[in-house]
Amino acid sequence: MKKVVFAGTRCGSFALAAEALRELAEVPVPVKQVERRTQQIGTERCAERDAAVAAYESLPLVERKKAPPDVVPPPIAVVQMDGGRLQIRNPTSPEQPKGSAVATPVPPKKKKKGEHWREVKVGLLASMASVSDTDDPCPQIPTHYIDPERIPRLAQEIKSESKAAGREPAGDAVAPVDPQPVPEATGRYEPPELVVRSVVSTKQGVEVFGGLLAAAAWARGFYGSKRRVFLGDGSNANWGVWERHFSSFTPVVDFIHALAYVYGAAMAGGPFGEGWSRYVQWIEALWRGDVATVVSGLESRQQVLGMPEATDGETHPRVCVAEARCDFENQRGRMKYAEYRRAGLPITTSHVESTIKQMNHRVKGSEKFWSEPGAEAILQLRADLLSETAPLNDFWNRRQANITGERRHRLAG
Repeated sequence: MKKVVFAGTRCGSFALAAEALRELAEVPVPVKQVERRTQQIGTERCAERDAAVAAYESLPLVERKKAPPDVVPPPIAVVQMDGGRLQIRNPTSPEQPKGSAVATPVPPKKKKKGEHWREVKVGLLASMASVSDTDDPCPQIPTHYIDPERIPRLAQEIKSESKAAGREPAGDAVAPVDPQPVPEATGRYEPPELVVRSVVSTKQGVEVFGGLLAAAAWARGFYGSKRRVFLGDGSNANWGVWERHFSSFTPVVDFIHALAYVYGAAMAGGPFGEGWSRYVQWIEALWRGDVATVVSGLESRQQVLGMPEATDGETHPRVCVAEARCDFENQRGRMKYAEYRRAGLPITTSHVESTIKQMNHRVKGSEKFWSEPGAEAILQLRADLLSETAPLNDFWNRRQANITGERRHRLAG
């Protein structure tokens, strides 16, 4: 069963998993059997996960906010969260009871295009290592953040991803007609080293997800680390989880998402040349953590464009600048990037975004539809598979012991 579940979780579909088992393991397993076994084990893992959350939440508050006695906290405890998507198929209607006027199932109401999509929450728990310094290790912004050919594409990509998740940065990313030369290369910023990662994922609401993330962080000793950081984009859901479960962690808004907002507001309502000059000035200030300069620039730009009017659409330059002003005012305490670099903390959510892409490889696709329990089961198993803490190894050992009543013994090394 272990091989069947691994293939069902690792391969892009259950059909590919059955093919891999037949060709590589020489085990002919029907596709439906792969699906059923994978969902069965995924459901068992979800039950274990939920039990662990309940046990964590039953602890006294003082115990929940420090590392367990037998766990060594990592040098840097990093929690990142973001969202992905998958499709849930229409539920089938139950058959009518015998003797009723209708003896066949009522066909489900056809949904409109796009209504099958549901949000998936993904959390990354990363232990990292770095050295802190009294000086900023990279005071000058790296040149790839002021590259006039790269930044419009990056901003457009962030905008597209945010729009798909219901969070759209302000402004339009317009490719430059006459790109300006890129300054000579400056010192390269070296982020903290990733040591070990574990992954949490669910399609349940953010309240449930926050509990899952907190319980997983506690189990790894994150609350006992001297340097703790929580990273996310500007979504209110992210900072609700931080406030409830991780308020002792240094809050950091992902620099790349902040960059997209800066670029969109700088470009709103003017030609590329003027907008690019504003962008460079504002993004250099943001790199230093000087949010006041960015807000002041946005206020001046608002005075030129005027305040938003009732007839303005959501992409109107006045609206774009006003939304950016609001965002930076609300998030200014989470954008102290020079301070974070001195402390050796990460400033981007690149690791969780990479993890989401790996999750999507299994669960997301225009042709992939999941049942409600099947979706939760595969998300749990996929998160387990991507976790470098190897939770599935311990799960199989526990499961074997529960079935046979025997424990596996290892030779002392």
